[in-house]
Amino acid sequence: MTDRSTDPVPGALAEREVLSVLEPSTERGDDDKSLIGNEVRFWRKERSLTGSKLAKLSDITPGMLTKIEQGKVAPSIQTLLSISNALNVPISMFFHRIEKSRYVSFVPADKRMQVDKRGTRAGHLYEMLGHNTGQSIAIEPFFVTYDQDSEPFSTFQEEGYKFIYMVSGHIVYRHGARYFPLHAGDSLIFDAMAPHGPAELKELPSTLLSVAVSSRYDPGLR
Repeated sequence: MTDRSTDPVPGALAEREVLSVLEPSTERGDDDKSLIGNEVRFWRKERSLTGSKLAKLSDITPGMLTKIEQGKVAPSIQTLLSISNALNVPISMFFHRIEKSRYVSFVPADKRMQVDKRGTRAGHLYEMLGHNTGQSIAIEPFFVTYDQDSEPFSTFQEEGYKFIYMVSGHIVYRHGARYFPLHAGDSLIFDAMAPHGPAELKELPSTLLSVAVSSRYDPGLR
């Protein structure tokens, strides 16, 4: 929960009434060498390569690769270029955790933006609770309200995963061949590629929190 008494309040909100700012990070973790080493090790395992194999492809010794992955040495740019070419990933992926800022999106309760989504054709009201840009993972949180003008719509399909939390009311929610009666306090997490959505609107108005999470990277990458 946001503490309004201590958070700085910007002088003007963004035109879309969703404020996104970069604030200084207060996190103190491993040093830069360790962060780079962790990324090299992650991508090596992602590509199912042994240390010896990656070292050979990168034209470095296995001992040097071990020291890099353990954060004991700071590799040169040329060495990192050789490793990135061997792994077939951009060299920038080794540095993306070394940041001087962290992303944050703040949406005041009275500044939620109503948005048009496919479900709005069936009388579903979507209110955006925040958004993230330029990140590897897309996160889309919404309050969804069903009222007397709403119609069931249970054939949504999209990449990624979805979290549903029933705030109020009573609906029957479909996921694939299964149907879940949702009351206030109930929740679901599911693969969003299966057909899903409200199959029956038992009690109106009803409101749920919907959070969609998907990757912005190509499936062949991370």
